[in-house]
Amino acid sequence: MLPFTVQLKPGLPVSEQILFAVKKAVISGQMKPGDKFPSVRQMSLELKINPNTAHKVVAALVDDGVLQVMPGIGTVVAAPPPGSPKDRAQLLESDLEKLVVEAKALGLDLNEVLESLMNHWKRLRKEKKP
Repeated sequence: MLPFTVQLKPGLPVSEQILFAVKKAVISGQMKPGDKFPSVRQMSLELKINPNTAHKVVAALVDDGVLQVMPGIGTVVAAPPPGSPKDRAQLLESDLEKLVVEAKALGLDLNEVLESLMNHWKRLRKEKKP
């Protein structure tokens, strides 16, 4: 069984949907630093996706610092990066840029985006509490 949940929907790239689901599981505390991450084979079998797609997801999560490959152990959830909040916030720059571009394409104004962001923040905060 996978340590995250995802319901694949048509119209969005499968890899992006899985990346989002894994990041959400880590942020919400469902997956913790040091937790073992499923193998490419296990993920491709359980999600019924191409192993190349599963490998692409794992590679992207490693590149993003969400996962870490530990020789002899396997792939695990990485510890949060050290540094100041400002340093860590810079890791979000590309994701924030995508959000702004998508919001503008949908005709949303800043207040609408901020309201949606706050709602998601509060929802994830609630999910994290035991």
